[in-house]
Amino acid sequence: MFSKILIANRGEIAVRIIRACREMGISTVAVYSEADKDSMHVQLADESYCIGPSKVSDSYLNIPAILTVAIESGAQAIHPGYGLLSENAKFVSLCEQCNIEFIGPSSKMISLLGDKDMARKTMRNAGVPVTPGTDVLESVEQAKKEAEKIGFPLLIKARSGGGGRGIRRVDSIKEFEDAYNQAHAEAQSAFGDGALYIEKFLHPVKHIEVQLLCDKYGDTVCLGERECSVQRKNQKLIEESPGSTVSESVRQGMFDAAIKAAKAVNYNSVGTVEFLLDKDNNYYFMEMNTRLQVEHGVTEMVTGIDIVQWQIRIAAGCKLNRTQEQIFMHGHTIECRINAEDPESDFRPSCGKITGLHLPGGSFVRFDTALYQDYVVPPFYDSMVGKIIVQGRTRETAIRKMKMALSELSISGIKNNRDLLIEILSSKKFVDGSYTTDFMSEFEEKRKAKK
Repeated sequence: MFSKILIANRGEIAVRIIRACREMGISTVAVYSEADKDSMHVQLADESYCIGPSKVSDSYLNIPAILTVAIESGAQAIHPGYGLLSENAKFVSLCEQCNIEFIGPSSKMISLLGDKDMARKTMRNAGVPVTPGTDVLESVEQAKKEAEKIGFPLLIKARSGGGGRGIRRVDSIKEFEDAYNQAHAEAQSAFGDGALYIEKFLHPVKHIEVQLLCDKYGDTVCLGERECSVQRKNQKLIEESPGSTVSESVRQGMFDAAIKAAKAVNYNSVGTVEFLLDKDNNYYFMEMNTRLQVEHGVTEMVTGIDIVQWQIRIAAGCKLNRTQEQIFMHGHTIECRINAEDPESDFRPSCGKITGLHLPGGSFVRFDTALYQDYVVPPFYDSMVGKIIVQGRTRETAIRKMKMALSELSISGIKNNRDLLIEILSSKKFVDGSYTTDFMSEFEEKRKAKK
């Protein structure tokens, strides 16, 4: 087992990893930008080092600075959290060259599954159902021809990256060329790779993801599914487990397909296989995320398994100590993401000093955050400042508990989306579980109409 781990991240996920390491008796090294000098993860870590100015590119994406701190501090491994360098194959390769364990899969595995075109081909060959679409396109002219064959609406998608960037929905051939060029430019800027492919736009659909733990000895367990269909601009807002309306037969089919996907590439580490589920209960492989998910806490609460600790154990060469038959789901779990933004002003990001803070409590209520009284939320980073996760005996009790927890949450000094989340949880489509990935666009239109 490692004795010292560097956390190459910030905010609530850095705090989450530090706490997991503390429980395991592992020393931690934090890195931070000048803007984050007073952040909670800096205070909680055993050692902390500034690695650059406020801009992400100059600090949290500063690979030479991070590796230098890892080597000089004697860290044996680096945990990347999510986002930032978590799926950067070049960074992982450099860790391997420096003899530092990357807590995640190998650089080759990240390259294979991060290339969505190659991943689709691999899954198709392994017998995992994939969304109808094309391979990587060579030109906009070729793309137009393929688009006509597939039919509209469709999605233009970047081969690399994630987080909703490099994706455009197109409803007609008239819109196609502009959307293609925009997606190419965005993908090139965000990921350094402007390659695109086309998928049929399936709707209405639910977004279901399956959580896996895979050790280095060929053993894999499935920790159930999460439904992530409440999304705004491809960013998730609410997640729950188990899926609100997923039948047992469909659930088992997705579990089997997810395990087949992992086995097809000899995957090891924590991984998440994402599917689209249509109204006829057909499911299609979207992608496999080779990192810890933001919403991992949903699965931790419903299974009682610490995914972060197991991610560290797997990287250290430990075998999974349980079989699939030993994995149990307990009740129903819901997570809401708390974002520093103003839903009443077109979701404008909000920053500033936390002048008042009251966090919800009670049985089976968890709040993952790096906020504290008088902390100053900087303007340079992602807007998410926390995640409330609750567990109830049934879905109905979990919804009620989440609404109670949100009502108790009080954050003064910055705008946040608390009230919007309560509205969503109270909506008919969420309550009856019939919501799909179209939900938020319809929900926002109704809100605007009421004003």
